Amino acid sequence: MDLTEPLPPLPTDIAHALASVTTATLTTVLLKKGLRNCWVRHARPLRADLPRVVGRAFTLRFVPMREDLATPASWGNPISTRAAIEAMPAGCVAVVDAMGVTDAGIFGDILCARMARRGVAALLTDGVVRDLAGVLSTGLPVWCQGTAAPASVAGLTFVGWQQPVACGGVAVFPNDVVVIDGDGAVLIPQALVDDVVAAAIEQERLEGWIMREVEAGSPLPGLYPPNAETKARYDAWAQTQGS
Repeated sequence: MDLTEPLPPLPTDIAHALASVTTATLTTVLLKKGLRNCWVRHARPLRADLPRVVGRAFTLRFVPMREDLATPASWGNPISTRAAIEAMPAGCVAVVDAMGVTDAGIFGDILCARMARRGVAALLTDGVVRDLAGVLSTGLPVWCQGTAAPASVAGLTFVGWQQPVACGGVAVFPNDVVVIDGDGAVLIPQALVDDVVAAAIEQERLEGWIMREVEAGSPLPGLYPPNAETKARYDAWAQTQGS
């Protein structure tokens, strides 16, 4: 498979299913499948009211600033953040490896406005953005470390897109699936999406039932995690729900 070619948007049923599952649940499901390093560090919502976002990863990568390459003139090069944005498909999540740099903003209001216009679902980075008021006004959902006034070339060199990247300590490959909410961003390997969705829906339903048991006064030992007796009670309840 050519990693540089974005895949079609997620099927509607998969996207809707993942939009109903918290990132906390997804990390538990992925842990059970042996994946411990799937939560992107240092990525917080730029505003508190952002909805949960689901989409395929479109990756961008920066390396440390090098004076002969990281210049304002580089913004017009064929390999530039501007060119990368024009390659982003609608519905993708732009995942930007900024190496955790917090003193140079990778994108500002104009670039974020263009991403929003192209239908990009969200921007996720372990770095920072600039032009805060303008970025917020674009309506593009952003998860990042915060803001900084200097431009990207003050601390970073852009080197390409649709390559494997390290964002917040997580390996992200193009077209992997990203789910982001108030708890942060979780990476789901493309090959595991179907299995994760099925397990996550069941996990959410089980935990919803357990929460109702807790609210009814049930003690936690044997309930969470459920022992055999509790599991039998849950299975009996699930049968009444048509499954």
